[in-house]
Amino acid sequence: MIKIAFFDIDGTLLKMGYTELSERTKHTLLSLQNNGVLLCLATGRGNMGLPLFQDIQFDVIVTFNGSLIQTKDKVIFKNPLDKNDKFQIIQNLKDMHRAIAISNEHLLVTNGTDADLAQYFAFGNQPMHIVENFDEVCKQDIYQIMCACQKEEYTTVLKGTKHTEITAWWDRAVDIIPKDCGKGNAVNEVLKYYDFSKEEAIAFGDGENDIEMLEDLVMAATNEALRMAEEANAEVMNKMAGGLGLGGGLPF
Repeated sequence: MIKIAFFDIDGTLLKMGYTELSERTKHTLLSLQNNGVLLCLATGRGNMGLPLFQDIQFDVIVTFNGSLIQTKDKVIFKNPLDKNDKFQIIQNLKDMHRAIAISNEHLLVTNGTDADLAQYFAFGNQPMHIVENFDEVCKQDIYQIMCACQKEEYTTVLKGTKHTEITAWWDRAVDIIPKDCGKGNAVNEVLKYYDFSKEEAIAFGDGENDIEMLEDLVMAATNEALRMAEEANAEVMNKMAGGLGLGGGLPF
């Protein structure tokens, strides 16, 4: 029985560039909630970029690709970027002459802009706030760094870091997060908090940053289906054996 459902935002709950749920999607979410299924938002966005959905209140919100997890009334997991890695990445990006965006629970700011980063923000209808005191703001705990970047540049962006990785759902910009985060880890943290099994969860997503979340739950669902099939097969075989007068089991 499904007890919790995880949903990505961009490209899943919302079409790219849209801010409102379709009536069909809203009806589905409300039906799940009315049937006792917990709703979890699992997004690469930060708190400042979350959309407000009329009539829908999510039970759990996973932001920053899993670096921060909150229920309606408490934080159940948080993991900001390693401080040394954070400053190293910011320097790497400055050396690459890239605009840099940083985010935590309270802010989403940049030190500038470029075409790809601006488009990245536009996908989520998020405004870009360029600040002059960017270097000072960087001293705060930061959960995610965003920048324009293509796959062949990943190594350069992460040069000199130990505890950080790149996740992406678009091929021209990335989210930079702690290594031990990601949506797959977030699913595990949420399930542990509610004492749910993976077989009691389902997930929906469309981007590369959703893969580990989806794979984890698909594998659990597959294993559960195989277990149920084995049990059903054993029951049939026992009935057949009993019908042959073999005492409810095969003699080998």
